[in-house]
Amino acid sequence: MEEQDRSSSAQASSSSSSTGREFSGDAATSSSAFPVTEEAAAEEAEHRDLTRQQNGVSYHVHYPTEEAREISPLLREDAWSCMIVVFTFWFFVSMTLILGVYGSVSLQLGPNSSLLITPNTLFVESITVEQLDEAKNGPILYGFYKEPQADVELTWSQTHNTSLPSGFHKEWIYMLNRGSQINISYSVNSPSPSSIILIIAQGSEGFAQWLEDPSYPNTTLSWNIINGSGIIQQDILTSASYYVAVGNLNSEEVEVQLNLKVKAILYNTTEAYYNCAVACGMCNLKMLFPSGNAVVLTSPGPEQGTNVWQVQLSYGPRWLTYLVGIGGLTLLVLSAFYMFNNCQCTREEGTRFQFGEMRSERAPLLQKDDDLSSWGSSCDSVSQDDEDLEDELALGSLEGMPLKDGEYNNNIRRLCAICFDAPRDCFFLPCGHCVACFACGTRIAELTGTCPICRRNIKKVRRIFTV
Repeated sequence: MEEQDRSSSAQASSSSSSTGREFSGDAATSSSAFPVTEEAAAEEAEHRDLTRQQNGVSYHVHYPTEEAREISPLLREDAWSCMIVVFTFWFFVSMTLILGVYGSVSLQLGPNSSLLITPNTLFVESITVEQLDEAKNGPILYGFYKEPQADVELTWSQTHNTSLPSGFHKEWIYMLNRGSQINISYSVNSPSPSSIILIIAQGSEGFAQWLEDPSYPNTTLSWNIINGSGIIQQDILTSASYYVAVGNLNSEEVEVQLNLKVKAILYNTTEAYYNCAVACGMCNLKMLFPSGNAVVLTSPGPEQGTNVWQVQLSYGPRWLTYLVGIGGLTLLVLSAFYMFNNCQCTREEGTRFQFGEMRSERAPLLQKDDDLSSWGSSCDSVSQDDEDLEDELALGSLEGMPLKDGEYNNNIRRLCAICFDAPRDCFFLPCGHCVACFACGTRIAELTGTCPICRRNIKKVRRIFTV
């Protein structure tokens, strides 16, 4: 008897469970055979809480989203792109410093010149001066531990007699420091009253501007129309090279005599620890780092018989600075991208799941909806909003046309995204996504309980019937 009772109870239990499964998956049944009451739901909730307490504390698992997985390689590509940009930027900066700011330059030194050279020792390792002409007495290169004082005053004079044909000019160059002064007394000899132009231009740029338009007076430091005889005086406010030039804009040749008296301010070279005569060969001076030092290049007076000396000034680059600079910029960019990547990963919102109990590795990652009242067959009572959503989705999916197997086979977008065999003839509530056939949709609702598109909890699976 006991065995018969046990078999009967087992059959009843299996029949009850099978009936429950049939009612949960069948869309044609009008209502559930075993409605869930509030007391049963409360008991079930208490049972779940007790199970969680026994198994341990609930925990969260963070799974990076597809967007987060796509961002990581993009950041790596951006890092390489920025490194290439940094290398290119530093290359152009280095070339600008080596070939531009501290590149080789040809200098024209007039008599009694005193030129101070103070390069940045961070980028310059040495200075080389070479004489380009064949003058016997050339400039002298001096080296100082600190910048010398410009406290030597020297007054010297020079006379120029020149004949200017029509449309020609003649210039003389002088290297003068701040505080110097030029006094020019002139005399113009011409068979007819003729006027010529006498200018004092600062630098080669000012002189080139005057050559473009000799009759324009505002491009030079001093622009004068001279005739007969007179005196012109000009104070020097900036240390630079200055051009004294005369131009004949008349139609006949003119004789001009210029007597220059220059009060020059020179640098004191008595405390120099290094000196080298450029006429004897190339002079090279090492720059001290990091304290630095100063260099002064001087030229002889006009009594030596030479008015202009051509020299070439070259700077030796400090390669260690450029290597350290490019390495530092690279590390800076990598550090910035590393910090940005960490911030991006921290802020990235992933999918978080809460588990009440420990589950096996092959268990579904998505938890079923704990609200038992949301489960049931597709014919359970729903709210008015869900009914409206059902009608709208059903009409929108059908588009007024019957669903045929041939149409789904011709268009893969209408096939079930799970089995790729049956047409999509169901949709989930409340999200409304239509991605699976009714059989696969029912299995998804039973196993995971979440929509595979938006991960929202599935409360019902509605079937779409063809007409």
